[in-house]
Amino acid sequence: MSLVKKFVTVGGATLGSRVFGFARETLMAAALGTGPMADVFYAAFRFPNLFRRLFAEGAFNAAFVPLFAKEIEAHGIDGAKRFSEEVFGVLFSVLFLITVVMELAMPLIVRWIIAPGFADDADKFDLTVRLAAVMFPYLMSMSLTAMMSGMLNSLHHFFAAAVAPIFLNLVMISALFYAIYFGADPLATAWYLSWSVLVAGVLQLLVVYIGVRHAGINIGLRFPRFTPNVKRLLLLAVPAAITGGVTQINLVIGQAIASGKEGAIAALQYADRIYQLPLGVVGVAVGIVLLPELARALKSGHVKEAANLQNRSIEFVLFLTLPAAVAIWLLSDDIIRVLYERGAFTQNNTTLVGSILAIFGLGLPGFVLIKALQPGFYAREDTKSPMRFTAVAVFVNSALSILLFPILHERGIALAEAVAGWLNAVQLFVTLYRRGHLTWEWALARRTVLLLVASGVMGGVIVYLLHRWEPLLSSGSTLLTKTGTLALLILVAMVVYFVVAFVIGGVDLAMVRRNLNRKRPAESSAEAINGEP
Repeated sequence: MSLVKKFVTVGGATLGSRVFGFARETLMAAALGTGPMADVFYAAFRFPNLFRRLFAEGAFNAAFVPLFAKEIEAHGIDGAKRFSEEVFGVLFSVLFLITVVMELAMPLIVRWIIAPGFADDADKFDLTVRLAAVMFPYLMSMSLTAMMSGMLNSLHHFFAAAVAPIFLNLVMISALFYAIYFGADPLATAWYLSWSVLVAGVLQLLVVYIGVRHAGINIGLRFPRFTPNVKRLLLLAVPAAITGGVTQINLVIGQAIASGKEGAIAALQYADRIYQLPLGVVGVAVGIVLLPELARALKSGHVKEAANLQNRSIEFVLFLTLPAAVAIWLLSDDIIRVLYERGAFTQNNTTLVGSILAIFGLGLPGFVLIKALQPGFYAREDTKSPMRFTAVAVFVNSALSILLFPILHERGIALAEAVAGWLNAVQLFVTLYRRGHLTWEWALARRTVLLLVASGVMGGVIVYLLHRWEPLLSSGSTLLTKTGTLALLILVAMVVYFVVAFVIGGVDLAMVRRNLNRKRPAESSAEAINGEP
């Protein structure tokens, strides 16, 4: 399977998850709006979600995958199975201890980390503690899920790992339907949602476990032992855990600052959900596919192939995210109006969340480039450099959030996160280039400029159509009218962008065809190991 086809496979499954995520957020907006119960649930859910990104996705996609790929190259499937069982035994034990400690310390964590602004409201504070305690074991399920997802990605079985997150949205949507159907109050709804998160974690673990069994590896539970391979994994995983969760770290910082204003946490969450669609479909897909591809290419000695993989990934990211950033900036209010404005979500909420989303749109290309550039370090077993860049970005985000929140409120937090994201992406790019791991291509630079031109032309068309179709997109129009008009506007914008990009040479058609049809040397080796024809 070619690189682009792998991007499409993972991105398509992620798109499905994000679509269900939108449905979930739409139901939550109707049920809870931006009221206090929405603030409480999102604050409680943010903590296990942060640890999922830090200990699961960040650490294992960065540290486990290269080592697992090395075991496959050196000792075949049997060696990879042995290494997986060693890691599984240690990971299960460590996660169990972390869960117990965090459950006992949850009141202190809520008071000092999750939502300091809730401390003055005893009822809000106590409920946040209890909901967080219910959801925190989700971390254990998701960390084990991330490990098995890394195994599947390294074995070129991408679909099961990509489709597993859909179950979180499906279970939460079921809980919301139940609450709405029986007329549950906001408090009961928050409890239903909390328990649904825990149930979803178990289901996601089951999906990837079945996928690993189908891929030919049956993991057994071993007594935890710190073998040399496990020690190497931990050495790489600690900085990678910090780095992989940079966006979540910034969101937690923003949440802690925003907790002092009623409704601010929920407003940031609703906007975050929208820009997570292109970030997930493009950025996460590229990161998931690129890391094992780079690791296998480098372990096989295909240095030039690794450089080409890196550049083509950057090109793919820019091709899709530059127009997405322009569209989000211009259509933010209309997107929020169509998706959320109903029930407890008012027109004033639309204006606020739309302005936050527009700022997130400016940071979107930076956020996605981070996902495409970090594998260049992780594949070479360098997790410390990205950690240092993350530390700088977190410091800048914290300082700007504190400075801007009194002036711009929620918009200030979004702006701080966008600036920090771009700063992190620039540091990654410059360092890879200076080390010779990133080859400068004037053709790529030229195409990037042309993609900006195509995005600008598309933006002009959007502005023109918005002026003409404004009555159809207003709050007074029916949902069907608003949805249909917005869908048509987006479709026209996409056609304009793609046509202009191809006509002026922003996309190399010959290169696209080669990437669609050609197999990588690293992949051919992997298929031979797995007995594929």
